[in-house]
Amino acid sequence: MPRSKGGVRTRRRHNKILRMAKGYRGTRSKLLKRAHEAVLRAGEHAFEGRRNRRRDMRTLWIARISGALAKFEIMYSRFMAGLKKAKIDLNKKMLAEVAINDPKGFEEIVEKVKKVL
Repeated sequence: MPRSKGGVRTRRRHNKILRMAKGYRGTRSKLLKRAHEAVLRAGEHAFEGRRNRRRDMRTLWIARISGALAKFEIMYSRFMAGLKKAKIDLNKKMLAEVAINDPKGFEEIVEKVKKVL
């Protein structure tokens, strides 16, 4: 039985990596070993970046809510505790949107929370 060589598969795999590394500087887009290292590292950074984006958005929402609450002289942590006691199920993203786009609606929510506190 003749020895089967994986030439086509290997070439396909190499080309896939080189396509993924397209646009990288220098040998990182030309040489297979360097391109493979660059693609692996880029994937790690992309994975971490997706986590960091979620973290950054959460921080932004909290800052927006906290800024909107300054007018009502209530701290963010007390407000969030009051939301739970008042059984108002709004997440931070929706609260931030309401605080920016609908100040009257946000004021009503704050008043309900203040009654419970």
